[in-house]
Amino acid sequence: MLHNMKLNASPFEKIKNGTKTIELRFNDEKRQQVKKGDFIEFSCIGNPSDKIVTKVTALHYFNSFAELYNSLPLMQCGYTRETVQNADSSDMEKFYSKDEQEKYGVVGIELEIKDIY
Repeated sequence: MLHNMKLNASPFEKIKNGTKTIELRFNDEKRQQVKKGDFIEFSCIGNPSDKIVTKVTALHYFNSFAELYNSLPLMQCGYTRETVQNADSSDMEKFYSKDEQEKYGVVGIELEIKDIY
C-alpha cells in the first residue's frame, strides 16, 4: 500500500540524504493504517513537487515521545552530533500536543529510500 505524507524542508532533506531513517509521528488513524512493507511518498511542504518514496521496514510504538526518545537511536530520528546532546522529547510538542500523545500514542516509522524525484 502507498501512503502520502508531508514533511517540512529540514526533515525532508535529512530523509533524502539518508541521515534520518526514522520518522516520528503520533499514531492517529492515518498512521494506524501503515504496515511494515508499505510505501510512503513524502512531499516537501515548501516544494510539493519534491518527493521521496520510502519503504517501511519497521514500526516502533510507544505511549509518548518521552518513551520513544528513551528507546530509539535519536541520530536516526533526525538529530545530528551537534544537536543530539540537547535532544528532548518536548521538541515534538511543537507538532503534537500531550493530549494527542495520550489519545493516540506515538510511532517511529523506520524507512529506507526507494526513489527520489
